[in-house]
Amino acid sequence: MAGKKALSSIAGAVVSLSLLLSGCMAGSQTDKASGDKSKSNLEEKVVIYSPHGKDILQEFEKKFEAKNPNVDVEWLDIGSQEVLDRVRSEKKNPQADVWWGAPSVMFNQAKGEGLLEPYKPTYAKALEDEFHDKDWAWSGTSQTPEVIMYNSKKLSKGEAPKDWDDLLDSKWKDKIIIRYPLASGTMNTIFSAMIYRDYKDSKDPKKGYEWLQKLDANTKEYSANPEIMYSKVAKGEGTVSVWDMPDVVMLKEEKNYPFDFVIPESGTPVLTEGIALVKNAKHPKAAKAFYEFVNSKEANKILAEKHYRIPTRTDIDNLPKWIEETKIKPMDIDWKVFESKSNGWMEYWDNNIKNKEKEQKE
Repeated sequence: MAGKKALSSIAGAVVSLSLLLSGCMAGSQTDKASGDKSKSNLEEKVVIYSPHGKDILQEFEKKFEAKNPNVDVEWLDIGSQEVLDRVRSEKKNPQADVWWGAPSVMFNQAKGEGLLEPYKPTYAKALEDEFHDKDWAWSGTSQTPEVIMYNSKKLSKGEAPKDWDDLLDSKWKDKIIIRYPLASGTMNTIFSAMIYRDYKDSKDPKKGYEWLQKLDANTKEYSANPEIMYSKVAKGEGTVSVWDMPDVVMLKEEKNYPFDFVIPESGTPVLTEGIALVKNAKHPKAAKAFYEFVNSKEANKILAEKHYRIPTRTDIDNLPKWIEETKIKPMDIDWKVFESKSNGWMEYWDNNIKNKEKEQKE
């Protein structure tokens, strides 16, 4: 179990999750006896679904509980697509209160399915229109450029791929390890962007599918979770991947992974990562308090300086030098097309492209 109050990331059923919530995840409230519950109108716990990883989740659990000692933060660390699927399956009996972390496309999908509770935060004026839903079903917490990641012990910056199409060169055959896209908002976006490059003019995904077939031929493995991907690239089992820039910088600087990155020359998708309240959540007051906390000025400074997140708020001063100096060429993307098409594109990839060359050889 990751984190002192973390939910286990098990597959499945709402019943199993309910047992976790009532059982292994539930800590003794006497451990927080220093808080005077009579002085707060917040509920005694708040449940977070998030792909942000145990380091961030554990830290923000502790910091929020320090400010709200009567509230027990419980969290489930899973991929953003898995969050959407779980929130969708729990619509009639929500188990989560807050969904923290996913591309805006996924939040828009959830909004369309009636899964989110609109909330306009107190910092609303510090967000440009592109960084929040027009009805405030979600608001942006960070900007996430996608990059080509490589093992810096095995490759020099000059040897690493410079652009997306370079990944198709035969010299990278069995050198690429990728996070399984259908469970990852980051990978879902990267793959969809590769299709969209031609689709935006042709309205046909064929060339995008052909590009993904060539990438598949060079891909050694689709890792079940990010930690497996990190480990295998770090060990040199593969030397190249594609991932988000903040995580690559964090892994390099904080955990001494032999990683570096290249910002693709032709442009890259830049995701807006967000936060949202789950509709009909059991702990709405604590959920709003957590929502406000994780995008407060204090939290943004922590996320930028310690966890390498690029804020969406316009009123955060004295950001780290790497944020100020990084030059990104955003890919021109119609995100509404992504919302309507990406699920179908990824389903086609899963059924018709993934590992097909390996299967044919067998």
